[in-house]
Amino acid sequence: MFKPLDIKEDNQKNDLQASDVEKVKCLIIGSGPAGYTAAIYASRANLNPVLYEGLQPGGQLTTTTEVENFPGYPEGVTGPVMMEDLKKQAERFGADIRWGMATAADFSGDVHKVWIDDNKLIEAETVIIATGATAKYLGLEDEKKYAGGGVSACATCDGFFYRGKDVAVVGGGDTAAEEAMYLAGLCRKVYLIVRRDELRASKVMADRVKKMQNIEILWKHQTKGLLGNNGVVEGAVLVKNKGEAGEEEVKIKIDGFFLAIGHKPNSDIFKDYITTDEVGYIKTIPGTSKTNVPGVFACGDVQDPVYRQAVTAAGSGCMAAIDAERYLSEKHS
Repeated sequence: MFKPLDIKEDNQKNDLQASDVEKVKCLIIGSGPAGYTAAIYASRANLNPVLYEGLQPGGQLTTTTEVENFPGYPEGVTGPVMMEDLKKQAERFGADIRWGMATAADFSGDVHKVWIDDNKLIEAETVIIATGATAKYLGLEDEKKYAGGGVSACATCDGFFYRGKDVAVVGGGDTAAEEAMYLAGLCRKVYLIVRRDELRASKVMADRVKKMQNIEILWKHQTKGLLGNNGVVEGAVLVKNKGEAGEEEVKIKIDGFFLAIGHKPNSDIFKDYITTDEVGYIKTIPGTSKTNVPGVFACGDVQDPVYRQAVTAAGSGCMAAIDAERYLSEKHS
């Protein structure tokens, strides 16, 4: 996660001394599969990349227990171990990986400026944004308690572990409908917990969900908490018709609890210069990692509202490094 900061109101940057400024050829903001892969390719291209990891080194995958769908790990691997492997590979080729958080940016000139931890200024010829997106949660303490033990924000990533079991999906939009449909093909039963009395999803998706025999829509239900044992989810406590006549508590027995209420791209500090969609996902030129600012590239979940997978993030990190290398080559030719 990267801290939003309004650089127009930040007078501290004007007081930086020369010793606080560092010039680099390639700056990578963010770790995870996208950032680390970009660092691997940029290092091999002699761009001498400097990578700042952010508040969550390794990104969202560090909160995932088992990863079984990333190529090269036939027996599966934990998220933290896989991220450490990618980090070591980047360091092997000379990437300078540092702890620190990007807090402000200025892409108004030919030299791209990024402030780290509010005080250190990096002036970079190229910048690769790999800050990811943060899944939205309900804010329940139980979500933290059972993280990695049944709570997930990615059905495609973790649904495989719940084959033949009962799970719940929270949400009423297209994402929730898609997640429920995906899980219905794996699980015995899927509860779709919807706060309202209708789905916000498109009519096509809503109709598909309603036709699935093993999906039960729980209309006007809200999650109160989760039940479990030894850190593993065993059920959920819901409230039906909250605040209305006929309000009642409902308990369901489940093995997995999936959040599908959206993601927030970590792009706030770049919005004065980088074009995003209405949600905040960075727009790139189709088929490339190029943003609207020459020399600034984006990869991973911060620019991907569709797939959000480790392997697609890694692929886009490769693209960003290659695009950065070609940009510098043309610039200095």
